[in-house]
Amino acid sequence: MSQLHRGLPALLLLAAVALAPAARAETPKAAERCESEVSDTIRRMRGKEVQDVQYIAGRRVLTPATDDETSVRGEGRYRIGGTTVPFTYSCAYNAKSDSASGALFRDLVTARAPAEKAFEPDLTNLSPDACESAAAGSLKSRHPRVGRIVFGSDSRRIQPGSNGAVLLVGQGAVQRAAGMNAVPFTYRCEMNPRSGRVLEVSTSD
Repeated sequence: MSQLHRGLPALLLLAAVALAPAARAETPKAAERCESEVSDTIRRMRGKEVQDVQYIAGRRVLTPATDDETSVRGEGRYRIGGTTVPFTYSCAYNAKSDSASGALFRDLVTARAPAEKAFEPDLTNLSPDACESAAAGSLKSRHPRVGRIVFGSDSRRIQPGSNGAVLLVGQGAVQRAAGMNAVPFTYRCEMNPRSGRVLEVSTSD
């Protein structure tokens, strides 16, 4: 065997060793760029409540797509409203431009937003009778020959209103004229919680 042929394997081995550091150097950069892009995507989609986006190194898979592009896939988790949400992700890293694109993620459980504080109105000055009296007046003005009006006390609900007011809503039944069959109606009162005054009333039947 000629000296040229005997030296060829050694040259190929040297070339592989020389190229190996460059290839290895791209691996952490691809993961870093892609996972940063995925983190930005998660915060953009899930809101500012997202915290502690983490990635599981052992689940990361890098696959060459083209000469310059590498596909990155893996798993991670983030926290939102006290709940830890695991997810999978994928992304493409371009070594030529040193940039990531096409970041996608999929939650493996449903992300839940922080629970809102329960509505706790001050009921000291609120009177359902005041609301129902105003609602009855509204029905009588619309139906001058109105007969019996019945309010369903078990249907009453109190909800937050605008500008510090509260809403009292409920249901009932009304005879639009004496002798007619009763039909259901709903009512809604906007009330001042400090004075108990009815600010606005509406009915629908």
